[in-house]
Amino acid sequence: MALDPTKMADWQIAEEAEKTMKTVYQLRDELGLLEEELLPHGHYVAKVDYRKVLNRLKDRPDGKYIDVTAITPTPLGEGKSTSSMGLVQGLGKRGKKVVAAIRQPSGGPTMNIKGSAAGGGLAQCIPLTPFSLGLTGDINAIMNAHNLAMVALTSRMQHEFNYDDEEWAKRGMPRLNIDPRQVEFGWIIDFCAQALRNIIIGIGGKMDGFMMQSKFGIAVSSELMAILAVSTDLKDMRERMGRIVLAYNKQGKPVTTADLEVDGAMTAWMVEAINPNLLQSIEGQPVFVHAGPFANIAIGQSSIIADRVALKLGDYHVTESGFGADIGFEKFWNLKCRVSGLKPNCAVVVATVRALKCHGGAPVPRPGLPMPKEYEGENVGWVEKGCENLIKHIETVKKAGINPVVCINSFYTDTKDEIAAIRRLSEAAGARVAVSEHWLKGGDGALEFADAVVDACEEKNEFKLLYGLDMPLRQRIELIAKEVYGADGVTYTAEAEEKAKRMEADPELAKLGTCMVKTHLSLSHDPNLKGVPKGWVLPIRDILTYKGAGFVVPVAGAISLMPGTSSNPAFRRVDVDVETGKVKGVF
Repeated sequence: MALDPTKMADWQIAEEAEKTMKTVYQLRDELGLLEEELLPHGHYVAKVDYRKVLNRLKDRPDGKYIDVTAITPTPLGEGKSTSSMGLVQGLGKRGKKVVAAIRQPSGGPTMNIKGSAAGGGLAQCIPLTPFSLGLTGDINAIMNAHNLAMVALTSRMQHEFNYDDEEWAKRGMPRLNIDPRQVEFGWIIDFCAQALRNIIIGIGGKMDGFMMQSKFGIAVSSELMAILAVSTDLKDMRERMGRIVLAYNKQGKPVTTADLEVDGAMTAWMVEAINPNLLQSIEGQPVFVHAGPFANIAIGQSSIIADRVALKLGDYHVTESGFGADIGFEKFWNLKCRVSGLKPNCAVVVATVRALKCHGGAPVPRPGLPMPKEYEGENVGWVEKGCENLIKHIETVKKAGINPVVCINSFYTDTKDEIAAIRRLSEAAGARVAVSEHWLKGGDGALEFADAVVDACEEKNEFKLLYGLDMPLRQRIELIAKEVYGADGVTYTAEAEEKAKRMEADPELAKLGTCMVKTHLSLSHDPNLKGVPKGWVLPIRDILTYKGAGFVVPVAGAISLMPGTSSNPAFRRVDVDVETGKVKGVF
């Protein structure tokens, strides 16, 4: 059956491709893995024992390291995962031994607006259903480990409150004296559940828990997901797990998972999750899926472990950072690469004519509604104006000393003059440019893209971090705001300012990295400001402590760690064929 993305839904294409996909045993042999290094989860999904692979191949040189990021997207997304898969398939068509690492999709967007993050058209990661619906259970492990910490915290608060000093002393544990007004942690669930953003727990009698205000975040925003992304091995993960700050006591001292003696049990839930998952592209190239999405509210990177394994197994390795270069790439650059010590050879900035028109003045598309009619015809003026946003992201990549490649993720409705305008302005900004038709043609449509990336990888670069960890926190925040976002400055709420001062005075917190939280729909904190906004300041309303992950987390604007479900969510179109058990409608 010919696969035609203009006539078939993504899930239908994936279903057809899955009829002839490789088994994990074929992938194992092509990668050069040993039998004991593969941990099968059925015939088409496996985990890989990272320790055995890295120990065996420790002296093998790394392959070329490529990060895929994007311009500021529309609410519909700009095909970053699709482009990652297209690049892998294009490099495969050129005879390159290539491996990818992408992020596991969250159930939130999969069941909401955006859908899965497997790519689309003829550039996808398969098998689609397990990829989209839980995979091997990594996110479930994170939820259990995270929520266990909250069980430990809230039960300790209840019991300390209910027992006097004499009775409590019989238990042989110190009083932690947790301040219910200074509980940093909340609960997590892997759906977009706005009704759980602010809750009251412990309603009932004294045996029903300590009554206080609490909250839920989406699972992938958990500090434990960040720990999975940046851990270099199990020992590192175990140490990070014990440093997680859950709350503060009544004297203002942090209460950690180690204080509650729950860090070991949390790590036990995560032992299997630390091994990356092995799937494949629609054309049979190996794809690791590990760690989670949402660079706007989390680190949003595929894992360091997956990257390290892939770099030993392939001559080219394509990894992915969430959303635009202002947030996803900035965190790849200044957090992930700092921890891993890995230096990228090239960064891809994905752009679409549709998004550039949006940044140039066209109406903003709304998920679940038809595209505005203004997008139907050619408008070179809008595209040229929108390229200001693209050029800003090119400049960000160049500040890292990395060679940029602009991938024009081509739609069949794009015109020659619109494409020519993007190429002209991008090249003038110092980037290589490739038009890629991977969505329509798969690897055959990504040959120009693959060639541009190979050329960029051969060129020397001077990779450098934006800031040193000796730079004070507020100075770092201002540097990111000005140099990456284009802000004029930064303001703080009284609470955020107090936290910043406290962190700067703490020798341990002062040396943590900076993981910004802000909207992905604008370079600014305001999702309505498109293009390259001018004359604005970045408002920091809170600063969280992710001591286990090694970050402080400044929160800008009104963004929430728990997204909301829309009025027309994707789950309405997902169902099961009761005769075959096949899931349909995941996209």
